[in-house]
Amino acid sequence: MSEETTAKAPAVVAKAPKTKGKRGKRIVQSGQVHIQATFNNTIISVSDKSGGVLSASSAGANGFRGSKKGTAYAAQIAAEKALEIAKKDHGLSNVDVYVKGIGLGRDSAIRAISGLGIRIDSITDITPIAHGGVRPKGERKP
Repeated sequence: MSEETTAKAPAVVAKAPKTKGKRGKRIVQSGQVHIQATFNNTIISVSDKSGGVLSASSAGANGFRGSKKGTAYAAQIAAEKALEIAKKDHGLSNVDVYVKGIGLGRDSAIRAISGLGIRIDSITDITPIAHGGVRPKGERKP
């Protein structure tokens, strides 16, 4: 009897790529919704109380292009998308709303939030107001 020796190649084990600090989904009961409504677009960001963003969406990210991005309907769709993700993934139920800007999407985005069954605790307008600025550098004019 002759024994045959077969040389097997060493088995190559593929390692999973390392992920830095992968944590599980955070459960956040109450958070903040920041709505930036300009004439050209509406951007919605959902964050926890300390400012960590949970989800975000905009009219442009939802397929609206050109002048359609600045409409109230586009803002409504963007708000629904951002808050559905936050509600489904993080369990968001209460929000404080912060609105910045003078675009058409201000009211419709807030109505979309309440339409999803998320309780709105407060609505704050943080639109910056021009006040003339600081004194320009140089000598004072007589």
